[in-house]
Amino acid sequence: MHIHFLIHEVFEGPGAFLAWAEVKGYSVGYSRVYIGEQLPHSVEEIDLLIVMGGPQSPRTTLEMCPHFDAASEMALIKQCVESNKAVLGVCLGAQLIGEALGARHEHSPEKEIGCFPITFTDEGKCIDLFSHFGNTSVVGHWHSDMPGLTEGSQIVAYSEGCPRQIVKYEEFVYGFQCHMEFNPELIELLIAHSEEELADNKYRRYVQQPENLRKNDYTSMNHQLFVFLDTFMAAYVEKSHWK
Repeated sequence: MHIHFLIHEVFEGPGAFLAWAEVKGYSVGYSRVYIGEQLPHSVEEIDLLIVMGGPQSPRTTLEMCPHFDAASEMALIKQCVESNKAVLGVCLGAQLIGEALGARHEHSPEKEIGCFPITFTDEGKCIDLFSHFGNTSVVGHWHSDMPGLTEGSQIVAYSEGCPRQIVKYEEFVYGFQCHMEFNPELIELLIAHSEEELADNKYRRYVQQPENLRKNDYTSMNHQLFVFLDTFMAAYVEKSHWK
């Protein structure tokens, strides 16, 4: 099993995703575009593409951010989907998946930074991959936008501040606006990068400040992510062998 990470910034790293891959003994590849690493030339060896977050948006141009080529990333995502690869997107990654499949991203009603609950829709509760979550779950957030919806997509979960927290695009293609990969190390990197953003938004109801961000327990959401990933990849392998 080969996992390929597309990483836009050092402070938006794979966190718990990488911990899971290492425990499972999967091979891992990276496109850390912020240090100039290239996107894969072929998707043949990829089993799971994980597209991480970042401060950019799908509309960010190369002139605005020279290391971020949205068009090339969306072409890679589309190629993976068309090749029946498993694809997961987080935050910006979720928005890029939606855009690659023809759904324009939008601004979220609220900026969310910190740990807040998401609620699963009736459709989401019927998906076995999420059966261990219950009706609600407290997860990480750090965003102002949300992914677009294609004609056949399903909203799996939402929050009070954002109506699209988890979106199912296809059987093995999901977008997570929320951040279940957060751990203390990532939070420290984000805090260090976001001092001005946190100060400017300290009175928003869904924005936690550094002292609270550091107090959050990320262990439970990481465990829920691990169970999801185990079930997700087991189903993917079974379906791939069946084909």
